[in-house]
Amino acid sequence: MVEITLKIEGMMCGMCESHLNEAVRAALPVKSVASSRKTGETVIVAKEDIPDEELRRVIGGTGYELKGITRRPYEKKGLFSFFKR
Repeated sequence: MVEITLKIEGMMCGMCESHLNEAVRAALPVKSVASSRKTGETVIVAKEDIPDEELRRVIGGTGYELKGITRRPYEKKGLFSFFKR
């Protein structure tokens, strides 16, 4: 599993976040997606990596601007993960 963080420019409200989430879910094989206008990020969790070209195509189609892509292995955070410190 991989966690892909997209830096997005142009999100202004909750509807913007929803619009991005729906577009990503409809076009890409993701386990989860969450967008935040406050951080300017969309975080995707997927079983397999998604090519940059696909991410750029989907985000470009929404009218927002993709400014950056970072990836890292996904680490599931359990309900009691804070006890493992």
